[in-house]
Amino acid sequence: MDRRTKEQVANELHEKLKDFKLAVLTGYSGMDVAKMTALRVVLRKSNAELRVVKNSLLSIASRETSFSALDGNFKGPLALAITYGDVIETTKALVDFAKKNANLEIKAGMMDGKILSRDQLTILAELPSREVLIGKLLSLMVGVQTSLVNVLSGVPRNFVQVLDAYRAKKASEN
Repeated sequence: MDRRTKEQVANELHEKLKDFKLAVLTGYSGMDVAKMTALRVVLRKSNAELRVVKNSLLSIASRETSFSALDGNFKGPLALAITYGDVIETTKALVDFAKKNANLEIKAGMMDGKILSRDQLTILAELPSREVLIGKLLSLMVGVQTSLVNVLSGVPRNFVQVLDAYRAKKASEN
């Protein structure tokens, strides 16, 4: 690669590292082209991309971004998975692919300016998807309203039952 191409790649990568939702460093040593292509396809479905980058270019591109905190992990052959979509979906795709392919090693990640270890990324992958969490929250919110309506309607219902019992008692006395 000539100098101009390296500058272009570094600038493009720098722009991507400014506004990502999740970025994960992975080692891919020993993976063949077919497996890398399969990983790219899986990640593309979750609105993410996988880029094989030179460590020196990644170090240059990460300057003045929060991603520079991972500079100590820029060793060996690296691929960078960047997502702008659902973080959990991308993490699940990476972790599942790493379980099936021992050559893919998840090293570290970054989300919202915080460094995530391999274990934290695995825990993140075990979370339910965004849609499931929204559904659970919605059912919880509807359940609270239903309970409130039942409690509030209980007072007049009990009052009516007392009045009916009193009426029945008066009717039986006559």
